[in-house]
Amino acid sequence: MPFDQSFEMQSSSVPHKTPSILHLLSAGVLCMAIAVFLPLASMQYGFTICGGILICLAGFLKTSGFGAEQHNMRVWETARRMIAHDVGVGFVTDRAGVVQFANAGAKDRFGEAQGRSLAAVFEVMLANPASVLSQVVSQGQETGAQTEDIVTRGGHFRLRLLIMGDDCHMWWLDDLSYSGAVGGKYRHHRAFPMMTVASDGRVLGMTDLFRARVGFPVRSLDEAFEDLPLRSGQVHSLRGMDGPIPVVVAIIEGKDDTRDIYLLPGAGASLMPPQLEAGWDAIEDLPVPLLKVAQDGALLGANREARQLLNITSTKGRHLADVLNDPGRPINDWLSEALSGHSGNVSQFLNGRGKKQDTFVQVTLNTAGAPDDLHLIAVLNDVTELRSLELQFVQSQKMQAIGQLAGGVAHDFNNLLTAISGHCELLLCNHDEHDQDYGDLIQIHQNTNRAASLVGQLLAFSRKQNLQLETIDLRDTLSDLTHLLNRLVGEKVTLTLDHDPQLAHIKADKRQLEQVLMNLVVNARDAMQGAGEIRVLTKNTKLTKAMHRDRATVPAGEYVLVKVIDKGQGISADKLGKIFEPFFTTKRTGEGTGLGLSTAYGIVKQTGGFIFVDTVVGEGTTFSLFFPRHMAKESPVPKPTVVTSPRIKTSAEGVVLLVEDEAPVRAFATRALRLRGYTVLEADHAEAALEMLENEDLHVDIFVTDVIMPGLDGPTWVRQALQSRPDTKVVFVSGYPEDAFDDGQPEVVGAAFLPKPFSLKDLTDTVQDQLLAPTDKVATA
Repeated sequence: MPFDQSFEMQSSSVPHKTPSILHLLSAGVLCMAIAVFLPLASMQYGFTICGGILICLAGFLKTSGFGAEQHNMRVWETARRMIAHDVGVGFVTDRAGVVQFANAGAKDRFGEAQGRSLAAVFEVMLANPASVLSQVVSQGQETGAQTEDIVTRGGHFRLRLLIMGDDCHMWWLDDLSYSGAVGGKYRHHRAFPMMTVASDGRVLGMTDLFRARVGFPVRSLDEAFEDLPLRSGQVHSLRGMDGPIPVVVAIIEGKDDTRDIYLLPGAGASLMPPQLEAGWDAIEDLPVPLLKVAQDGALLGANREARQLLNITSTKGRHLADVLNDPGRPINDWLSEALSGHSGNVSQFLNGRGKKQDTFVQVTLNTAGAPDDLHLIAVLNDVTELRSLELQFVQSQKMQAIGQLAGGVAHDFNNLLTAISGHCELLLCNHDEHDQDYGDLIQIHQNTNRAASLVGQLLAFSRKQNLQLETIDLRDTLSDLTHLLNRLVGEKVTLTLDHDPQLAHIKADKRQLEQVLMNLVVNARDAMQGAGEIRVLTKNTKLTKAMHRDRATVPAGEYVLVKVIDKGQGISADKLGKIFEPFFTTKRTGEGTGLGLSTAYGIVKQTGGFIFVDTVVGEGTTFSLFFPRHMAKESPVPKPTVVTSPRIKTSAEGVVLLVEDEAPVRAFATRALRLRGYTVLEADHAEAALEMLENEDLHVDIFVTDVIMPGLDGPTWVRQALQSRPDTKVVFVSGYPEDAFDDGQPEVVGAAFLPKPFSLKDLTDTVQDQLLAPTDKVATA
């Protein structure tokens, strides 16, 4: 309800319940009276019981209504008592914003306010009070309280709200401006010239000291300073009455894109009042962290903000190196450059020592004092949050770069492995198991498969592997894996599965998901040094709002949560941020590749899920996997039909146009297809294939083409060729996943996809299946 509308207080709404209670009571008495005149005993009992129930219900409503009314009265009385004893400006309003009580401070400032809307009361100081108040109430609903700083041409104000109940709001108004009746933080800084500016540089207000320094009305920032933009902690040139004056500037960011600009002691010390020269304590309450540093780096003083930032109680006996890390070189060299003026007021970004190691501080040094007492003023700016964002960005960039590198390397390796494995198979075709070279060929073939598996893990991290998505019940998947997992963890480790009986389905690649679970369980086993208990827990979970964690945002929705819990050694903080990076491992050389968790990370992310880790050193680790719940659409079950597939020919027929830029792969594929009986035409790039197809007398049954090639890629040249040969079948081969070459053009419907590395049988079976497929399923471009 808008703040500029009034409504009846809750206490006045309670009597509206009275007619309902009287009706119930009257009906009850009437039922009992009728029971006396009824002839049948059963009817008498019925009406008597009914009347008793109605009378009891009326009594209950009366009692509960009285209790609620008493509670509301107590809340209102407590609020009035708290506001009445407050020395500032305070109001008590109902939820519509109508003032029910105003204390003495409010009456002195705004006059009689009771019965008026708070928005109407604040019209004298705010341009749009109803909107401001509504926003404060809206933001305070969740926590029950809200604070809002407001800057106007009339000064600085802080509006505070405490929600006491559904219909009782307490408001305080603190005047933070220099000339405010209540006073505030600026009253402690009368010794410092200060001005407030808007985001566009307009001057919103200034203290008398600032106005006296410039000597003329200032309407914008460029009228006050000669060198813009201003930087906190650095020397700038102020346009004074008698010419430019060097000053040290401190900038405090406020709400609503405003800034408070202070003139500090330092290069412009002559601007400061005489009492500042008496000692450092004069700037104790300044809301800018400041350190007074001797020439040798000893700390001579620190104001309250600096002590809180660095978590120190005193500077006595401390050196600058005791609270801040050095800037990558001896800290005394840095101080000497600042004293000699050679550093040019360049800021250094340092992190804290001791308990404040996670704090990053921007430090700017300025010289101050007389020649016989020369020292430095260090202006500090807490940039911890900015530094954290920077590190997160760098980490994401690094992970993206590693992913791109892994994908590119994997593509090239897939071409090499296709050639090695393929030619090895061709040799095996000419050797039987009694041949002396047969064992060596088998070893080559097996190790090629192992290399292909390693490449698959790289592609999993870079999220570029091929996923065969299907609807999965994790209970069944884990049940099938139980035997294998028990063998992996050994006899001294107990594996416990705990499932939600109503567990929802997810959509994922079953084989890849099994790989994730195996990797996590094996890591848990190693963390417990081969003895203990590993728990795998699954359950449904619902996020009512987005969850922000570990640089990731999990959207609101329904998920299936999988937890792998161990009681092992845990992961130290310095390693926690690297565990998902490929090739990072804490195991000894030869015990692990460092691809287990990075593979799990890639598979989970490509599936659309999220993976997080919680760990306590010495107590254990929990990996939490969030998979979006799959809502299967109900569709009629088709009647089973008997499909008679044609017999596979040992000697196939057909003309294949093979387009592959990698010569070893092309050589293997050509020999493999010709061994099956196909006629093979070769081209090493797309342009050569199109030139070949210009011969209308050339008959081609199927195109077998690589996707990524110099010049025209596979889908592009195939679309052009299908315009004149619409019935030609198509097989795409690539070391990248199927969706990696989506160029936004219409897909080649009916085309088959064969990922590299492929075997001789994979290639020939795919070509034969395409040639035997119905013609109407092979689409044109």
